Amino acid sequence: MELPWVWGARPDEVDAHYPCGDHVPGPARRMVRAVDVAAAPETVFRWLCQLRVAPYSYDLVDNLGRRSPRTLTPGMDRLATGQRFLHMFRISGYVPDREITAVADNRIFGPSAMTYRVLDVEPGRSRLVARLDVSADNRARRAVSVLIAWGDLVMMRRQLRTLARLAEA
Repeated sequence: MELPWVWGARPDEVDAHYPCGDHVPGPARRMVRAVDVAAAPETVFRWLCQLRVAPYSYDLVDNLGRRSPRTLTPGMDRLATGQRFLHMFRISGYVPDREITAVADNRIFGPSAMTYRVLDVEPGRSRLVARLDVSADNRARRAVSVLIAWGDLVMMRRQLRTLARLAEA
């Protein structure tokens, strides 16, 4: 698979099982993005928890012009199911220092879910992988999923690079 469905992810990352896939019934479109991070998995995961307070992509577009925090917000790593995540999602599950899965059900897009996963590569190095699944259970949603994929590619690419840069600092 290629753009807009996959960016930066290796074949094994694309083929892996992600909990988000269990939350979108029927046919779904899957988008997988990934970046290398020169930081320990615990540090990268701590920055992932920040997605509870800000999107870390294009703040002018998706954060009402407010700048996403450049320092860690105390307590954001205390995760619980049901907490808001990236505005329209709610946390459905997590594995400390490894992954966060969140779900949403939008009237237009239908069911959607995402999993962010941190992989330990070697001491002080990680991979940050994100997968977004959206419903493709009818013709309209299949068409909308293509638009979502291109938009997600732009936004998620920026988000993952920003989180990586902050974790590396």
